[in-house]
Order: sequence, then structure tokens, then C-alpha cells
Amino acid sequence: MSEHPLRVVVADDQALVREGLTALLELTEGIEVLGAAADGEQALTLVAAHRPDVVLMDLRMPVLDGITATARIRAEFPEVAVVVLTTYADDDSIAGALAAGARGYLTKDAGRAEITLALRAAAAGHAMFDPAVAGRLADAMSRPIPSAPVDRLPDGLTQREAEVLGQIAAGRTNAEIAAALFVAEATVKTHINNAFAKIGARNRTEAAGYATRHGLTR
Repeated sequence: MSEHPLRVVVADDQALVREGLTALLELTEGIEVLGAAADGEQALTLVAAHRPDVVLMDLRMPVLDGITATARIRAEFPEVAVVVLTTYADDDSIAGALAAGARGYLTKDAGRAEITLALRAAAAGHAMFDPAVAGRLADAMSRPIPSAPVDRLPDGLTQREAEVLGQIAAGRTNAEIAAALFVAEATVKTHINNAFAKIGARNRTEAAGYATRHGLTR
């Protein structure tokens, strides 16, 4: 075990849940709870003040929701990891959280051991998902991608390459694109290299301009 405790901020709008999680984690060896937030804005304030290793984040909160708060934390404090702990495991919530940069996604029936493992994994740069969430991710990755008519995509682009160019035009990073499309980051890089070669783009700015001109941002 590291000589330094894992430093955690808890964010949940329900006082009973928030206090319960705080008490649970404070009883866990090697974890220090730095503070608890009732909404995403409070979570950002705590992160700015304490620079924790991980934030345990609810999604549905007032003032600032968990997905927006996660995106801002990852943008402003990239060294801070986020693990989502929520009641919801629908596709939109999962995709939104992963696109925002969450490194873990658990539902609220998770036990202390599972939560602790997810927090430690996220702090180490790894991802951990609730079994139900992992199943949804696997299903999404196995679904066939609808093919657009060839004459609708310019320069021989595949549907996936066009989607990636659209994501680039939206200003997303490779990691964010991978999360949004449920693919590995290495796969995104392959699509980018192939697309750039087909359209003659030398950088992301040129690719974004191409995507906008050809209507790939819709």
C-alpha cells in the first residue's frame, strides 16, 4: 500500500447518501475524505481547494450536474480522476459520463469493496465499470454501424472516419472521441490517420474545416 492515503471528494445531492458514503470511506484503510459536496459546483470548489486524487461523483444534481462537473474537473484539473456513482445506468448517462472523462462508472448498489477498488483504479489511471455498465458497453461495441450510401461520403471516407472527423470539428480529444464512440483510443488514432490521408489534412484544424465544409458535423 502507498504510504500516502488516497484523497477523495464525495459529491451527491442526497444528504443521507452523501453522509453515508463519507462515513463508509472514512472507515476504509488508506482513504482520506477531504470533503463532501451537494452539487457539481461545490465539487469544483472542493477540487480547486484540495486537489484530491479522485472525486466520487453523482450524476443528477442541482446547480451543476455530474456530467458537466466531470468535464470541467477533467479540463481544469486533469490530474484529478472521477468515478461516477449513480442510480442510473442508461446508455445516455454512461456515454455522457465517459465522454466527459470519467474513469469509472458504478451504480449505487455497489459495496464498499467495489467502490474502493474503482477509486484506486481511477487514481492509477485505469478504468473500472459496474458489471451492468460493462455489459451495456460491450453491447454498444458489438452493434453494427449503419452504413451511409457511398455517394454521401466524400473522398472514400467510411462512416466511422466521417464520424471521427465530425468529433474533431466539435473540438473533442482522442480520448473523448473514444468514449463517445465506445471504441479504444488506438482505434480512433487509426481512423484519424486514414481519414487525414484520404482528405489530405495535415492537422486537426484542417480536418475540422473539411468536416464543416462537407457537412460531417451534423
